Amino acid sequence: MNWDLFPQFLATGLLTGGIYSLIALGLVLIYKASRVFNFAHGHILMVGAFTTWWFTENLGWDVWVAYAAAIAISVLIGLLIERAALRPLIGQPILATVMMTLALSQVLQGVTIIVFGAYQRSLPYLFPVQPIVLGDIRLKQNLVLAFVLAMLGFVVFVLFFRFTRAGLAMRAAAEDHQLARSVGLRVPRIFGMAWAIASVIATVCGVLLANISGVELTLSLIALKAFPAVLFGGLESIPGAIVGGLTVGVIESLVGGLPQDPAIRALHLGDIAPYVFMLLVLMFRPDGLFGLKRIERI
Repeated sequence: MNWDLFPQFLATGLLTGGIYSLIALGLVLIYKASRVFNFAHGHILMVGAFTTWWFTENLGWDVWVAYAAAIAISVLIGLLIERAALRPLIGQPILATVMMTLALSQVLQGVTIIVFGAYQRSLPYLFPVQPIVLGDIRLKQNLVLAFVLAMLGFVVFVLFFRFTRAGLAMRAAAEDHQLARSVGLRVPRIFGMAWAIASVIATVCGVLLANISGVELTLSLIALKAFPAVLFGGLESIPGAIVGGLTVGVIESLVGGLPQDPAIRALHLGDIAPYVFMLLVLMFRPDGLFGLKRIERI
């Protein structure tokens, strides 16, 4: 690596990792609430970006108004998925629920292609595009502001999770479903709330990513990079989602910045690096950095 460019790659990786962290937060939330690893999360993200584009392109709405409308629709999508697809599977083997999320991902992709088409679009900019220059480091202003917005989203969620009655109920249900029921909590309703919030997080991240790379089907693949972040940080850890997302962003940026001949560059090592990192995490620390080992008495 050209070490003069190391600060540039590091800063870019941290900013991108902030968005990955917020995506990972949605995955952690669903897992904490229902013990389900949601493979449809990236496709909900993609639908949010396409919905925002449709409102701006076909209805002529301001991009921020379209953003708010897409977030409102994402709440309905999350509630509908939980009520119609996942609630009937309560009490069934966990594999059935995981397969349902995989099926949902394909349904969402198919509906998106039918309704919006499969070609790439551009979204009006949420933020200015002029670069921010800090010495030898040049950063995209929209990426910097997207990082700030992602971190603010984290703060809002943590405050909600710790200091509101709904957040405390979600924490209780995440610890033990049967115990939560025994004290009068409506666990199915909490599941619905978790899916609605996770869908909002996905839509927020989808529009942030679309503002950087465009509105396209591959947004769902970009969201897959949050999976290594979740596994590294710990499936049930909110701080782990932050650390994991930032780590994955930095690894992707630094590996992509390594000097490579054209044949190797064609392999897109920067895109592969997060998944190699995920394999290493699973081999040497499967519970994640902040994960908890659950010991059950037989």
